[in-house]
Amino acid sequence: MTLDQILAVSLIGATMALFLWGRLRYDVVAGLALVAGLALGLVPAKEAFGGFSDDIVIVVASALVVSAAIARSGVIEAVLRPLAPRLRSAQAQVVVLVTIVAVLSAFIKNIGALAMMLPIAYQLARKGDRSPSLFLMPMAFGALLGGLVTEIGTSPNIIVARLRGELTGEPFRMFDFAPVGLGLAVAGVAFLGVGYRLLPRDRRGTAGLDAAVAITDYATEARIPADSALVGRTLADLRAEAGSEVSVTGLVREKTRRMAPLPDAVLQPRDRLILRGDPASLDRLVGAAGLLLDGEDRRPRTGDGAEDEVGTVEAVIGPTSLLVGQTAGGLALHARFEVTLLAVSRAGKRFTERLRDIRLRAGDVIVLQGREAGLPARLRDLGALPLASRALPLGSVRRGWITVAILAATIAAVATGLVPVAVAFFAAALGMVVFRTLPAREAYEAVEWPILVMLAALIPVSDALRRTGTTDLLAGWLSEAGVLLPGWGAVALIMVATMAVTPFLNNAATVLVMAPLAASFARTLGYRPDAFLMAVAIGAACDFLTPIGHQCNTLVMGPGGYRFGDYARLGAPLSLLVLVAGVPLILLVWPLA
Repeated sequence: MTLDQILAVSLIGATMALFLWGRLRYDVVAGLALVAGLALGLVPAKEAFGGFSDDIVIVVASALVVSAAIARSGVIEAVLRPLAPRLRSAQAQVVVLVTIVAVLSAFIKNIGALAMMLPIAYQLARKGDRSPSLFLMPMAFGALLGGLVTEIGTSPNIIVARLRGELTGEPFRMFDFAPVGLGLAVAGVAFLGVGYRLLPRDRRGTAGLDAAVAITDYATEARIPADSALVGRTLADLRAEAGSEVSVTGLVREKTRRMAPLPDAVLQPRDRLILRGDPASLDRLVGAAGLLLDGEDRRPRTGDGAEDEVGTVEAVIGPTSLLVGQTAGGLALHARFEVTLLAVSRAGKRFTERLRDIRLRAGDVIVLQGREAGLPARLRDLGALPLASRALPLGSVRRGWITVAILAATIAAVATGLVPVAVAFFAAALGMVVFRTLPAREAYEAVEWPILVMLAALIPVSDALRRTGTTDLLAGWLSEAGVLLPGWGAVALIMVATMAVTPFLNNAATVLVMAPLAASFARTLGYRPDAFLMAVAIGAACDFLTPIGHQCNTLVMGPGGYRFGDYARLGAPLSLLVLVAGVPLILLVWPLA
């Protein structure tokens, strides 16, 4: 080995050791590795920051934005509602989530399938008072397994299919991967339905100050429109739909007549309901039941009539505030201050009157909606102190059909090969903001920036293995070892080597390096290349050991609160399962002779 090759291997080894040590942030470790690569001359200075423009970084960031828009749209509630009552145990939830992701990944890009299902996982975790970490890593692994089934499921399959055409004159077809891929996907999903217990139970996703100020007993007011499905049904029906997270504390008919919220009360058009719960649960019920929040028809507008960027803010009423002793209706908040009162919370108080009639006190926590740029000045005028900023869905505009349309167009564009994955997802994320399904501020907040920094810094570092010729050297050693093995052992060796290389190159680069080597390897041993190319495709697509080998693994690292070493706890036995089951399946479908 040359000095540069020794340095490249040492740098990668030291980086992995720091990741496993876990005392330093993973983005800091990646940055240190990049600086060390520059200092050692392994990374050219002009390529040091090329990773920030890599497709993987764009795909991961865009997928996070798309996922946030889906979660905000209310579409997830519609999907989850008939399914949730049947999924009470963690095991049942894991099996269903992983299965759905795997099936979707067979026909659309696996990163897209995973992004679509993340919001559902968050909601199931919240409803069951569980950490999302129980679901997210198994789902990421399920996405990788599902991608094995078809040619378009994952990038390695596409590249291997093309390389086979170049080598033999006939590429792999769409479902040539299915016999092996489907068997591995079924076995993998079955394992994940049990193996999720190997994950640490104390992992928590990234959280900000909003977790410290979460308020769960807001009171808000919602009106039943004339075309609502609730008309003619009882309060008991509404309570069954709301579950335990939202309670109905008041019923107002004909604007002024207060009625006892008895279970057998029949709901009528224009009835007003006083609801109590946390903002997210209130918003879910309002969206699912087709209710209208009080003040929703008074959304702020700009001078030209176009809808302005609307925001919501939580604030505490100060002792000298104009609001003390006043009601929202009497103070004419919207007319005088261009803000709408959406909800009120008072410790130990269960409100039953209309929102506009609540007489406010110092110390009450309120949710106000108005022009985002003008909210700080309005709070100052009112004498209210803002709480730590957090995203509040209550009162947001629901454009679920636009979100679904953008997502469907993205999936169709990727599946047909019309545009590259990175372009499709970037355009989808931009479309979510342009069509206001997700405010720009929340789009930026949805991106896990430390993850992107880690990826961007490691891409040029991992490329040092190729640049210094280390990968070619390892390939030569592999060929020498393979001559001594039986046919099944040679196929297994190629799969293991591919799995080992994938964390240090992206999976597409791994296929480009390993597939020609595998074909040459097969010819040297006198075998047909098909089995070896399949082994490369499976090995490159099944990186279960690190968060950096595939963007699906990276996508769930921050939200799941995972550490670098957590991946091997679940991924090592799954990798062994893929190896043990994959080699016989490959040889059964693609014989060596």
